[in-house]
Amino acid sequence: MSSPALEGRPEALAARYEAILRHAELELELAGRGEIDRLAALGARWNELIAGLPAQPPAAAAQLLQRASLIHERTRIELIRLREALMSDLATTTRARRAADGYAGQLGRRPRLDRSA
Repeated sequence: MSSPALEGRPEALAARYEAILRHAELELELAGRGEIDRLAALGARWNELIAGLPAQPPAAAAQLLQRASLIHERTRIELIRLREALMSDLATTTRARRAADGYAGQLGRRPRLDRSA
C-alpha cells in the first residue's frame, strides 16, 4: 500500500530508499565494531523507514534495494562472527573456572582462625 504523501513524488520516494541503504550501511558499521546496543536501538528507525512504502517498489529503487540486501547479508555474517566469538570466550571462561575449582579442591583446609594471635 502506497502512502498518499509519496504518490506523484518520485524524488521523495527515491530519498526513502536511499535512507534504507544508508541505514543498512550504519548497521554493518555498528556490527563490525561490536556496538550491539546501538545496533539494537536502530530497530525503531527501520520501522519508520519502511512505513508507508509501496508493496511493490519502483524499478528505480531496485539497485538501492539490492545493495541494501547485500549489506544486510554482510551484517548477518558479522553478527554470526560476534556470536561465535562470545561463545568461544564463554567456553574459555567455563574451562578456566573448572580448572580453578579443581585446583582449589586440592588445597589443604586451613583453619579460619589464626591460633597464634
